[in-house]
Amino acid sequence: MKYVIGVDLGTSAVKILLVNKNGEVVQEVSKSYPLIQEKTGYSEQRPQDWVDQTVEGLSEIMQQFEGDREAIEGVSFSGQMHGLVLLNQQQEVLRPAILWNDTRTTEQCETIKDVIGEQRLLAITKNPALEGFTLPKLLWVKEHEPEIFAEATSFVLPKDYVRYKLTGKLHMEFSDAAGTLLLDVGEKKWSTEICEALNINPNICPPLVESSTEVGTISEDFAKVTGLSTETRVFAGGADNACGAIGSGILTEGRTLCSIGTSGVVLSYEASEEKDFGGNVHYFNHGAPGAYYTMGVTLAAGDSLTWFKDTFAKEESFEDLLADIGEVPIGSNGLLFTPYLVGERTPHADATIRSSFIGMSRSHERRDFVRAVLEGITFSLNESIQIFRENGKNIDTIVSIGGGAKNEEWLQMQADIFDAKIVRLATEQGPGMGAAMLAAFGCGWFDSLEACADAFLKEDQTYLPKKENVESYKKLFPIYQEVYTHTKQLNEKLTAYRN
Repeated sequence: MKYVIGVDLGTSAVKILLVNKNGEVVQEVSKSYPLIQEKTGYSEQRPQDWVDQTVEGLSEIMQQFEGDREAIEGVSFSGQMHGLVLLNQQQEVLRPAILWNDTRTTEQCETIKDVIGEQRLLAITKNPALEGFTLPKLLWVKEHEPEIFAEATSFVLPKDYVRYKLTGKLHMEFSDAAGTLLLDVGEKKWSTEICEALNINPNICPPLVESSTEVGTISEDFAKVTGLSTETRVFAGGADNACGAIGSGILTEGRTLCSIGTSGVVLSYEASEEKDFGGNVHYFNHGAPGAYYTMGVTLAAGDSLTWFKDTFAKEESFEDLLADIGEVPIGSNGLLFTPYLVGERTPHADATIRSSFIGMSRSHERRDFVRAVLEGITFSLNESIQIFRENGKNIDTIVSIGGGAKNEEWLQMQADIFDAKIVRLATEQGPGMGAAMLAAFGCGWFDSLEACADAFLKEDQTYLPKKENVESYKKLFPIYQEVYTHTKQLNEKLTAYRN
């Protein structure tokens, strides 16, 4: 039997899957690492932590693996998007990585808009200037840490750095490059126009490759510490959302994904770069050859539930916390929650907005708050679905993955709020499976990623919208949308009191 490995470098942990030629997950390991949040709005990690935990996870996989190590033919990667890893001439890390959910760069976004122009930026990158993207982070370092920026000779994103350490080869692939705000998305090349306008040396941008491109093999040093073979082929991989789409079979027109992890995304396949959403949703290169995807983002989706648990139910499991939400009626007994813990991305590109519970009364119990958190997360994702539908996309079937696919009440809630059939996969592994599929395709196991998806992915259960629930949520959703409007100025005034 032949095998591939998918490495998913997430925000809180790296997840590693060993997958056989039948698409079965033979082994899986997860290794966590810390988040550094020194100030409100700051979010950083040490790249060496990613490498150390990935190596430890691969070593654990190999220690348990009973076959010949040469049977593991390929490794590929999925990774958290947008994070800035700055390297010097010796390819050494110059500072902690600034992550996707870091919101310190509002001034730099305004600079980009002023210098490039919002419409020109959309024409080149298909995306507006937002705090989470990589280019504003580059400009922030250039302005606030000029001595570090002066040493930088290249930048990469998180998974690219880990892959470089394992192979000694430095690249970036298109699906992650599309989230830097430096890529000409349609032309699939770095934009020298943007670099020159902002006084950034274009040579800082690494070589570009396709997601399924073989970029090297495991180096001798890392073969020794992990147990992998130096013959194991390494493939570029993709951004976590692109890999989540691949690992969920979002590979043809009409397929849509809802992924609820730390952040939440609604993602839909696009065959070309020709559609125009006016920058209201993201438009990125897919990990599938020649394809694209559009995507709306909720910055603190699953993270909102994690925050609630850590704050009010630290010793309980998520299963216990959600155990009785089915006994709470739609609308959580008049309680609404907005998941703006770290600002918001879609449809409100707002770094200063923060979360609210609206409608609290003495009669509310903890389970009302829990259901309100789930409804608020789902309402936020529904705002992206609303944008897609307003732009002519037909969304009637959605594959749900991540934390939102682990609870049946929440899956039914998604069906009712989205007014669409929700599909749960039999073995939902998300971006890690997408990375493994890129390795399988790269190794030549299949002629296409679609053929790989047909062999690897199976549906488990579907959830259909209930008409009476749909009607109730359609009345509640506009009230949810009003909360942002009514709390925006209040949150702007409160920024002076935040740490």
